[in-house]
Amino acid sequence: MRGQRAMTAAAALLLSSAFTSGLLAQSGSQKTSGLSDGKVKIGVLTDLSGPASTANGMGSVVAAQMAAEDFGAGLNVEVVSADHQGKPDVGSAVAGRWFDVDGVDVVADMQGSPIGFAVQTVARQKNRIVLLSGSTSSDFTGKACSPLSVQWTVDTFGLAQGAAKAVIAAGGTKWHFLTVDQAYGHALTRDTIEQVKKNGGQVVGNSVFPSRNSDFAAVLLTASSAGANVIAIAAASGDTENAMKQADEFGLTKSAKIVPLQSVLTDIKAIGLPIAQGAYEVAPFYWDRTPETRAFAERFLKRAKIMPTGFHAGVYSSVAHYLKAVKAAGTDEASAVMTEMEKQRVHDFFAEDGYIRADRKMVHDMYLLQVKKPGEAKGPWDLYNVLQTLPGDTVSRPLADSECSLVKK
Repeated sequence: MRGQRAMTAAAALLLSSAFTSGLLAQSGSQKTSGLSDGKVKIGVLTDLSGPASTANGMGSVVAAQMAAEDFGAGLNVEVVSADHQGKPDVGSAVAGRWFDVDGVDVVADMQGSPIGFAVQTVARQKNRIVLLSGSTSSDFTGKACSPLSVQWTVDTFGLAQGAAKAVIAAGGTKWHFLTVDQAYGHALTRDTIEQVKKNGGQVVGNSVFPSRNSDFAAVLLTASSAGANVIAIAAASGDTENAMKQADEFGLTKSAKIVPLQSVLTDIKAIGLPIAQGAYEVAPFYWDRTPETRAFAERFLKRAKIMPTGFHAGVYSSVAHYLKAVKAAGTDEASAVMTEMEKQRVHDFFAEDGYIRADRKMVHDMYLLQVKKPGEAKGPWDLYNVLQTLPGDTVSRPLADSECSLVKK
């Protein structure tokens, strides 16, 4: 799969058909009229070959397929997928082809905020809905909000607020940031700095590094020499794993709390409990939290061969809600479906009483997790203790402070 990273945008368009899954949830007597092309077509645009391919990747495709099977009765639902290769131009080219040629009605996941911003622009021009699970910049519900996009799973504001409060309460007062040079990295650092200061902490530095970095020696030593007792990593998957492992190699875990601001289950499993133990994580989902989350996780594990991350769970939940709205609207026309999505509350294993706000954020509870010690784990995926439920309204930016043009003040 690594060879695909050198593919041109045009070649990547061909990849979408290679991952097509036709799902039949069709019932002739109950078939919904008003569907374009007589079907609902869902595109999952994600990282299938890069560093986030485990946290998102084929797991996101499986999650969308499961939602289609569970909630597609009476519809003719098809799920297609493509690899954006971590490149916004590839992502927007795939989305354009999907909308113009292949009849895709909605795009889900969009791992990586640069991809999400690029696809959102195309979708807005083509009057299509975007369900953001893997795009986390809080600007999606701020200055870059769009009437047909929903940020479903997590945003950098919520991650920042929960992490800053918990770590400062545990004695982590002097923060140095390691920030990946991408939109979500800068947004995550920006939002966390705001919360650190609000909670009485001090920011002693910020080191920016390129995406897919392999050598963190320089930025880690800079953080250490700045006197930080918190080294906060504003990055995802591969970069987070490398930074945490190298921080441990340099012995920095003895003098500072290493805080992965956007880590997920599969990252911690790859890093290992001996290194990650004690780290805090703010998450939208943990598979072992309730009987309902465990039931979904066991189904998912049988098909994907891994336990679901929050991104996977968010893809399932968003696609399920979308299909419910299509049924209620009697059409897949984007504006009509979005109106129904706003009307209906979200009640599933992911969100117990979620709702879509005017700024297009799906508000739901988040959870403060702490990585277990090696001796506490009862199985290979038993990685966290759930410390606290963070009510959705408290980890969402107040609408009064929103820069979203859709918010009436």
